[in-house]
Amino acid sequence: MTVIGAEMTRTAPETGISGPPLHRSYRYCRQLNARHGKTFFLATRLLAPDQRPAVHALYGFARRADDILDEFDPRREPAERARQLDALAAHFRDRDTDADAVLPAILDTADRYRIPAALFDAFLASMRMDLTVTDYPDRAALDTYIYGSAEVIGLQLLPVLGATCADEAAPHAAALGKAFQLTNFLRDVAEDLMRGRVYLPTDELAAFGVDRDLLRWCLTRRRTAPPVREALAAQHAITRDIYRFAHAGIALLHPRSRPCVTTATTLYAEILDRIEDSDFAVFDRRATVPNRRRAQVGATGLVKAWRARRVER
Repeated sequence: MTVIGAEMTRTAPETGISGPPLHRSYRYCRQLNARHGKTFFLATRLLAPDQRPAVHALYGFARRADDILDEFDPRREPAERARQLDALAAHFRDRDTDADAVLPAILDTADRYRIPAALFDAFLASMRMDLTVTDYPDRAALDTYIYGSAEVIGLQLLPVLGATCADEAAPHAAALGKAFQLTNFLRDVAEDLMRGRVYLPTDELAAFGVDRDLLRWCLTRRRTAPPVREALAAQHAITRDIYRFAHAGIALLHPRSRPCVTTATTLYAEILDRIEDSDFAVFDRRATVPNRRRAQVGATGLVKAWRARRVER
């Protein structure tokens, strides 16, 4: 039995997950999380065992859609990607659990935690935007995309994490998803540009004399031109403000969930630190948090998570 299989077997009585197909689906989602979402996966290890499968399922569904959009294959035209995304949406809507490995787990999670279908609809709508939209003229247009691509993820997670007052915690949960997404946009400017996309508001870049041609110049030369540096610094400051608002909501979560969210917030916010420390050299390197620091933050969170669950018991 694999380590993953053993963990699912141990946690099954606590989670209520039963039946081989459902176990396989949750294991598959966990594998996707471990392989692709290293910072996120580290944070989920701080959750109680009964919370983890649902978080893996939510990640797995989001990852499945993202892979349809971003996996590089020159033979897959946009129309083919659109068909695959529409098929995933239809299978989810029709509850066709045999159509994709992630579907049994995500449908079970949505039912178990009563996650509104509208949140999944908004997510898939933003994913469809990636098929045709390559630029965002202003902040409002980008926010429309981010609501579906990131804010709804925070809202989907909220029932799993638990809160003293869900209505009060919801804006902060959405803001945290937004902060994580904006961090990715800053870190991955070069990678997104190679895919033909720019996830920064066109008008805000233009205020610093930056356009797509200048961004391509930076990508080709692997250096950040002074106007681009100033524009990225302004985006960096906006993202910092969103983190501050999001962080205020952690206290509204169930105590056993706070160490996980604090750890994820700390590590993602430190990606911003690395970007700033590099003087916004995002075309030359990918900002990462060193493994030693990740381990340090994770260990602190693990101790706090253990204490919180001990008090709960």
